Amino acid sequence: MTEKIRINTEFIKLEALLKFASLVSSGGEAKICIQDGKVAVNGEICTMRGKKIRSGDKVSFGKNEVIVE
Repeated sequence: MTEKIRINTEFIKLEALLKFASLVSSGGEAKICIQDGKVAVNGEICTMRGKKIRSGDKVSFGKNEVIVE
């Protein structure tokens, strides 16, 4: 499933994006998923939950994909 998310700020942290897109139910769940290497940013595994996600970035988690606008 591909979803587009529009942000009104310069960036959103990866952990917050996963919660905002309803891919996880809590910050703790997001932290574990990111640390376990289950999240990719622009095609590369990312283990930094504070990674700044900007417009144009693509975040993948399982079968889900979020494109930030």
